[in-house]
Amino acid sequence: MKKIIALVIVMVFAVTAFAEGENKKPAPASANSAISGQVIDMTTGEALAGVEVCVQGTELKAYTDFDGNFEIKELTPGTYDVVVSLIAYRKSLIENLSTSETEDLKVKLLEE
Repeated sequence: MKKIIALVIVMVFAVTAFAEGENKKPAPASANSAISGQVIDMTTGEALAGVEVCVQGTELKAYTDFDGNFEIKELTPGTYDVVVSLIAYRKSLIENLSTSETEDLKVKLLEE
């Protein structure tokens, strides 16, 4: 009986480890670019924390830190549309943002 229980436990761990390995998607070999910047309030100029920054057409997103800074890594070099949103503020859509142009990206959100 102890052998059966031990065998079942080993099988459960093996299946769990295998399932976790399949859910992890490796970054594409050419994914070496990033989009980064800061989000601030348009009226006050204060940094906004907790702002969601999403790359449209992907599942990649980031949230700003306490200083309003964000960074989205693992992007293939190219051009992307980015949506920036926070409750009580109007969404901002940045179209055709090139990964090579994001060194000093400043996004200003307007309060609704």
